[in-house]
Amino acid sequence: MTNTAARTARIALVGDRSPNVVSHTRIPLLLDALAERDRIVLDAYWIPSEDAGDEDAVHGFDAVWVVPGSPYRSEAGVLAAIRTARMEGIPFLGTCAGFQHALLEYARGVCGLRHVAHAESDPDADDPLIEPLACSLVGHEATVHVEPGSLAQSVLGSERTVERYFCAYGPSRHLDTLRAHGIRFSGHDEDGHVRIAELPGHPFFLASLFQPELAGDGSHPHPMVRALARAAVKHSEQAQDQPV
Repeated sequence: MTNTAARTARIALVGDRSPNVVSHTRIPLLLDALAERDRIVLDAYWIPSEDAGDEDAVHGFDAVWVVPGSPYRSEAGVLAAIRTARMEGIPFLGTCAGFQHALLEYARGVCGLRHVAHAESDPDADDPLIEPLACSLVGHEATVHVEPGSLAQSVLGSERTVERYFCAYGPSRHLDTLRAHGIRFSGHDEDGHVRIAELPGHPFFLASLFQPELAGDGSHPHPMVRALARAAVKHSEQAQDQPV
């Protein structure tokens, strides 16, 4: 007999929820679609950026998704949540601003680049890791080339994808240093600019400058969202198997 019972996991949605951010309004639809189509029920908790800095804010969750919507009210809170996911092996997805802040956290916390900044929140910074894009991607759709053998390629099932953006900032400096310390840039646009990053050796750590939330009409979760959901379930099951 086929087991049709839904699999469950707890997910932290980190960001400042707003009805004016399209991706935020899409996420409940995606969670419903995961339950219906994949039999995965994600018990989702929205955690405002100001609360994300609390020591136990995302501890104990099966996944952390840092959602779009920058500038966040608390950059420090978002970076703290990303750090916890990275160091505790919690499945992580960062989209748009989540991608930007994942790189910012890694640059400061792992690469020793303690003074790098995000130009959107600190326009006068001497060393912006995240700078205004030469051409704003707000409302644009563009091709992303994905490296073979990467997590991104295994998730997307292709070495080429067309994705939607709502972004005007991206990484520019210190990319070689990030690579040297373990970040893999596994997706690039037609001009070679970074669009996807991942962390090999982590159970699931994936970030994209584009917004998978905007794919389709929300009734079919993007492969990245489905992959995060599966990773969350695996994390939950492994936690349950741990001896008390």
